[in-house]
Amino acid sequence: MAGKNVLGTDLLSCSTDPMTGFYRDGCCNTGGEDRGLHVVCVQVTEKFLSFSREVGNDLSTPIPAYQFPGLKPGDRWCLCAARWKEAYDNRCAPPVVLESSHISTLEFASLEELQEHAIQDDQN
Repeated sequence: MAGKNVLGTDLLSCSTDPMTGFYRDGCCNTGGEDRGLHVVCVQVTEKFLSFSREVGNDLSTPIPAYQFPGLKPGDRWCLCAARWKEAYDNRCAPPVVLESSHISTLEFASLEELQEHAIQDDQN
């Protein structure tokens, strides 16, 4: 069964190029093993990548052991909900694809905050 998104409808794929999701299935689904809650489908920006690097999470450098390709501006990725909220609070949150962001995102950010950064899902 597919998870639900922040809008209460079926969760759509976030990205298969690069392949994202905690389970590397293209979706921002989550489960007990996903301690970081990689549930927010974002389109990364240079501003966000710089912020993330500054706070100790370099998302630009590939880590093959974790099937992580390294991200570049424009890539879509299932981001940790707490990291998105931290970026939001620091005015550098990346755009969000609401239809592809898991409903558990709402435990960290309000729908209104997410909608401020919403982009149209033109990949599904």
